[in-house]
Amino acid sequence: MKLFIIPLIVLLGIATYAVLFFAYHLSTVAIVLILAIIFIGSFHLIRDTIISLWRRHFALDYIALLSIVVGVASGEYLVAAVIALMLSSGEALEKYAVARAKNSLTALTNRIPSDVFLWRNNAKDKKIPIASVVAGEEIFVHKGEVIPLDGILLAPIALTDESSLTGEPYVMEKMQGDPLRSGTVNVGQSIAMRVTKPETDSTYRKIIDMVQRAQNEQSPLVRIADRYSIFFTLITLAIAGVAFFFTQDTRLILAVLVIATPCPLILATPIALIGGMNACAKKNIIVKKLSSIEVLSRVQAMVFDKTGTITLGKPRVATLTIHDRGTTEQDIYMIAAAIERHSLHPLAKAIVEAAKEHHAPQAPATDVEERIGVGVSASVNGKRYTLAKAPGEKGLAIQLRDDTHDIATFLFEDEIKKDSKNILHTLKAWGLQLFIFTGDKGEAADRVVTELDQQITVKASCTPEDKVLGVQALREKGIVTAMVGDGLNDAPALASADVGMVFSNEEHTAASEAADVVFLGGDLSLVLSSLLVAKRTMQIALQSIWFGIGASIVGMLFAAFGFLPPLAGALAQEIIDVLVIVNALRASRS
Repeated sequence: MKLFIIPLIVLLGIATYAVLFFAYHLSTVAIVLILAIIFIGSFHLIRDTIISLWRRHFALDYIALLSIVVGVASGEYLVAAVIALMLSSGEALEKYAVARAKNSLTALTNRIPSDVFLWRNNAKDKKIPIASVVAGEEIFVHKGEVIPLDGILLAPIALTDESSLTGEPYVMEKMQGDPLRSGTVNVGQSIAMRVTKPETDSTYRKIIDMVQRAQNEQSPLVRIADRYSIFFTLITLAIAGVAFFFTQDTRLILAVLVIATPCPLILATPIALIGGMNACAKKNIIVKKLSSIEVLSRVQAMVFDKTGTITLGKPRVATLTIHDRGTTEQDIYMIAAAIERHSLHPLAKAIVEAAKEHHAPQAPATDVEERIGVGVSASVNGKRYTLAKAPGEKGLAIQLRDDTHDIATFLFEDEIKKDSKNILHTLKAWGLQLFIFTGDKGEAADRVVTELDQQITVKASCTPEDKVLGVQALREKGIVTAMVGDGLNDAPALASADVGMVFSNEEHTAASEAADVVFLGGDLSLVLSSLLVAKRTMQIALQSIWFGIGASIVGMLFAAFGFLPPLAGALAQEIIDVLVIVNALRASRS
């Protein structure tokens, strides 16, 4: 309601002026009152115009101010007051529309509770503000509540819904000692957890900070509107000048200027862009800079990191070569899984997963000894085995052997995301140039490209500096370039690109800081979604601009020929404003 206080004051003032006008005709009281109302309604316009003149910046608002001045000078006080009402109500409508466009983003901050219960002596204790919780304290989270802070699970087991961060609609089972991330939901029983980071450093707070920085950024679409401002102003002055030259009627000038008040250009552009950011947020895409939406709509080339971007970044057993014919595949997986069951190494996890897929029996391992850079040894069923890097193998391979001979070799490869092929094909069909810059060896990169069956330019064995140089080479050719990555080594290239896009579940990484767009989760289709939203947002923004210009020019022509008096013109311009704003709000739809 506060948004519409000034328009209501102006409207009441106009009504009071009308009563005084008809009761006492043009009394001094009525004139003073209406001049005061005009000043109140146009105060922000006068202030902004003075600031822009001081900064030597041309603004579209000059036309609006000129129409008020002409209205007062020609004695058309009621028209000038209606223009002031139009400006103040337009400003209120803009604030309302922007607030509505930000609804999904504002909802992010409302999910986290402001207070939490401490957990002391194995019991729920007093409630304190979340900002007061420090690392090391233990807190209690009820069933169905959002986990407010990052921490470690103290309860034996927990069930969490992490879709708000990862986009994956699965319930995750957590065991005692597993990490818990803020922003996820406790869908199991109530739990206790130990906090590892204060609220200011939490995963979810990082996301909120990104959103707030984006909301505070000046809209580049305002600059886009400025591109048309001189053109629009010249047409306005030309129509008004011709009308006055042939008629010498100041009312016609006023009517033309009223219609030309450029609220559609000023109002629609930021609303459309914030709406696009809102649509992205609904799809688990955080746009850190509003200007990124405009850049994304013009992207001509996309550079992808391979591991974790096109592929899962998760090795799997591709082939198993058996050297000892006296040992079965089931036995090999049983021995290898027993040795690697408690290791956190990605290859160890791949072996354990493959053993499950092959339904290998389980066996305990004893005397496990791991030597960094060499391998891991253990006793399984009374016999000593070693898993170590396979000598002479191309690609990523480890070998299982006992004290006397080699038993088998595991060859690993990074699994391609299931939709990568179709998504890259779609991007290619859109006319984008596609590149893969990867730190992997040429053989691994070539295997991925062959499997993708796409025309993609590949640069293998890239250092972070090589990726930066590759991105800069494209930009120097005038090609608008987006970089898509997921890791620390991608951060320099992400920052060098016209727009950096990162897949990240850990928002504290350098990659997330360097990127302009953050995808919550690893779904490659989010790249397509972000491009589609960007293109649609810009189309809506330009539609609003051209509709506003077109409708205003038609109205000015009617006014110049005397078919639209100043007061009716002001009302017509208000209708144009509303239509433009409603159209711009369409960008919020996902």
